[in-house]
Amino acid sequence: MFRKAFFCLLAANFALIAQQTQRTRPDASADANDEANATANGGRGQTMKQLVRGTDYAAASMAPLPTLTAEHILKAGGNAFDAIVAGQAVLGLVQPNLNGLGSDATLLIYSAKDNKVYSLNAEGTAPQLATIEWYKTHQGGKIPVNDSLLSGTVPGAVDAWYIMLSKWGSRTFAEVLQPAIDLAERGVPIGGRGLSAQALQKYPTSVKLFAPPNGQRWSEGELWKNPDLARTLRRLVEAEKQASGQGRLAGLKAARDRFYKGDIAREMGKFSEENGGLFRYEDFAGYTAKLEEPVSTNYRGYTVYKNASSSQGPAELFALNILEGYDLKKMGLNSADYIHTSVEAIKLAMADRDTYLGDMDFIRIPFSGLLSKDYATARRALIDPAKSSLEFRPGDVTSYAGQDYKPTTYPQDVDMHGGASHEGDTSYIAVVDKARNLISFTPSLHSAFGTKVVMGNLGFILNCRGDYYSLVEGHANALAPGKRPRSTLQGTLVMKDGKPYMVTGSPGADDQVMRTIQTLLNMVDFGMNMQQAIEAPRWSTRSFPASPFPHTMYPGDLLLEGRIPESVKADLEKRGHKVTMRGPWSMNDSAGIVIDWATGTVSAAADPRTTAMGLAW
Repeated sequence: MFRKAFFCLLAANFALIAQQTQRTRPDASADANDEANATANGGRGQTMKQLVRGTDYAAASMAPLPTLTAEHILKAGGNAFDAIVAGQAVLGLVQPNLNGLGSDATLLIYSAKDNKVYSLNAEGTAPQLATIEWYKTHQGGKIPVNDSLLSGTVPGAVDAWYIMLSKWGSRTFAEVLQPAIDLAERGVPIGGRGLSAQALQKYPTSVKLFAPPNGQRWSEGELWKNPDLARTLRRLVEAEKQASGQGRLAGLKAARDRFYKGDIAREMGKFSEENGGLFRYEDFAGYTAKLEEPVSTNYRGYTVYKNASSSQGPAELFALNILEGYDLKKMGLNSADYIHTSVEAIKLAMADRDTYLGDMDFIRIPFSGLLSKDYATARRALIDPAKSSLEFRPGDVTSYAGQDYKPTTYPQDVDMHGGASHEGDTSYIAVVDKARNLISFTPSLHSAFGTKVVMGNLGFILNCRGDYYSLVEGHANALAPGKRPRSTLQGTLVMKDGKPYMVTGSPGADDQVMRTIQTLLNMVDFGMNMQQAIEAPRWSTRSFPASPFPHTMYPGDLLLEGRIPESVKADLEKRGHKVTMRGPWSMNDSAGIVIDWATGTVSAAADPRTTAMGLAW
């Protein structure tokens, strides 16, 4: 009955989506005028996708099926935690190149019951055999980038599922994983290039799972099935059922432990050892995701939360504190002054990111200094309004971090001549329920198909986040056994007047911070709703060390989306920015949810640059 109802609902909703798309997408002949009007009005013109409003709940993700799955769970009486687990399980199936069971993840959670914001750190850890000396001896001092098990970390997504369901959820694994199991067995339609990656060809298990049925290439809309993944998910459900006599929580724990401590973990460890990886059974058995205290700052009356440990997210808070000293609205959205000031603030924030942020189990991060408004004032003074900085300029927080802070000098790891990419592949899903539990969930394989290696017959790939580590001894993000890398994964959760206000997130590797900060600034400083804020033209920079090895910085780099005027480009170039224009709809990939307490409504927004979709009821 559950299965039949689920697929009937999908069919009905897809018909509705098609109707809405035909109604709300601007006429092609009007595109140019609409773009001009939107830019002139600060981005507040007609949107390409519709902001979806409801009163009870909302969901938004990077693809239709996960959003529909989450909505189905909510409609059936589940809460936000049940819905987001079900949605992300499907998200990993329909975007197997971007996320899945092998994902690491960061989550920000507002629990209505606790009236509290939590950070859920599901970043992966390095194997116990992974040391700086090992890579120097066996890999020439290099970490393979986006390739092989030597670039992987332990997956954290399944433990994140368990923590949410056991602490706040109301459903079982059997209930929330059933949609993913059904779709894995029935098949999901994939775009013509959705499963294409030359790097997969050297790994037999990957060829087996992703090879097209005809041996040539995938056809547009062809069904891709993953029966191995379905069997792996069924094994979790079987473990849960066997322990269900001891209660729901015992069943959830049994399912979780089968993945990390049972036969699934043993298969992962054995496969790794037989295929040149450093993972062993003990690495999976010893893993746990962690509920932690988030960090936050107040920006113009809004309390903005980020994950504290093993994440680049706090860099957005550093930048917000710097930008709070400017009248951004007076500068004008995407004016040369606005972009220059924002980019220079990001450069300073990212220099501190690379100097101070990492795994708090291994280093102390001086947040009291980094988030000090006085420190932001000192950093703000470094911005020359007429000149782009070409330097890597971390700050010294010693005099701002309190008397108990013991100054630590971290060595730098900045490469100016390599070709490290600032780009990457991730996914995103957000959910709010009627009780106003609100969740931001960013799961990822880091780069397309992660390590590129399907783990035996389990139906999934591990993330390749291990290529983020520094091999410089003493660096805040230096590789160590059991340590989490400082990830680019992050999202944003905002409170207003003591109540949850919004969540937003985006794929995009190093650019994630720039994507979420622009969405926030567009809303707070320029009065946009979230859909308008997501669709507005974008900027980005790579003038700081890339997260992947060898951590290349491109001094003065500035990327602009094509809808930003040529006059702005010319002005920025006069200030020393090295400007590259990108396509007019090419530099964002966001989704998010807003709660309006005055009207009692919730709104879901999704980026037209991608397949993202939002729903509300």
